[in-house]
Parts: sequence; structure tokens; C-alpha cells
Amino acid sequence: QYAALEAIVGSQDAPNSMVEEFARRRHIIVDGLNAIDGIRCATPKGAFYAFPNIEGTGLSSREFADRALQEAGVACLAGESFGQFGNGFVRFSFANSVENIEEALRRLDRFVQSL
Repeated sequence: QYAALEAIVGSQDAPNSMVEEFARRRHIIVDGLNAIDGIRCATPKGAFYAFPNIEGTGLSSREFADRALQEAGVACLAGESFGQFGNGFVRFSFANSVENIEEALRRLDRFVQSL
């Protein structure tokens, strides 16, 4: 109980720093995805997932997710995993380092260009 109280009334430097860092990562992944032909990504409002539309690549969500992993070494989930309205979308996590996010974006760009 004391720990919970301290979390509420104590310094907010650490949580504020985390919020800023995730905002930076969100900006990097959204801008990077939007720079790839065939992919459109709205800025997510919560959590640490990007849910871009990949219909412009000509692949289904499942095919995109499978091939991105096999051919580019980048993991994502097919949008269908989240219901029928997820068709045409995939989900990427940006709970990773900026360096890994940037490398994943480079790999995805090469992968999509190869289609």
C-alpha cells in the first residue's frame, strides 16, 4: 500500500520520461511506415502498437505477416487476429529500441519494394 501511495504522490519523472520515449518511438514507426509505398498508418492514441493498412501492397494480412517474418525478419500480427474488420491491416509493436524499430522499417521497406 505504501508503494502504491508513493507511486501516486512521488516523483513523476520516470513515468513522464517513459511517456516521452514511447511518443518518440510512435512518431518514428508511424512516419517510417507511411514512407513505405503501399502502407498507410494512422497515429495510434494508446498502447504501443501501430496498426497500418497494408492493402496497397497487394497482400492479405496473413500473407504480409508471414512473408515479412520469413523474408525480412520482421514480426507482426495479421489484422484478422483481432476480428473481421482487421482484414487489410497488421499490428506492429513499438515497445522496442529506436535502433530496432529503425532497422525493422528498413527491412520492411526493402521487402515491400521487392513485391
